[in-house]
Amino acid sequence: MILKETTTVEALQKDVYRFFEEMEENYEPWHPDHITFRWTEGDGLEQGAEAYFEERIAGKLQKKTVKFVKVTPDRYIEFKPTSLLVGLLMPQISFAIDTHSDGCELTQQIKVRTGPIGAWLNKREFDAVRTHMREEGENLKRILENEDRVPSGKKA
Repeated sequence: MILKETTTVEALQKDVYRFFEEMEENYEPWHPDHITFRWTEGDGLEQGAEAYFEERIAGKLQKKTVKFVKVTPDRYIEFKPTSLLVGLLMPQISFAIDTHSDGCELTQQIKVRTGPIGAWLNKREFDAVRTHMREEGENLKRILENEDRVPSGKKA
């Protein structure tokens, strides 16, 4: 099963990508259920880097360490959980940033290994993840389209 959410953002691909590069600063403002994010290995957003984050999904605290397996600047970010058990159930999470006539489209995708019975038994949790993904897209759009936002590296 693939959980997927696409959001059109009136921003340049490089600005969306920079949002992810600056995740330590952006994680908590991005969604009210985001708790913490930190890089644990590597030098930021690059292939082979690892990060730890905490968030609440359906009221449950989720703690994950992930490894970035593919990073194409301004276009694509893919990571996977470092935990073997979590990785068996959720082998891939990605963000694709594609051009669009109004700026770009951000597509979030989570691959989940489950059969129809597992999908049915966990429907409430998967619906909560879909809602969280939609809210992340809406919040990222609001943040990047906000005219009062000061671009990184510039003073107000």
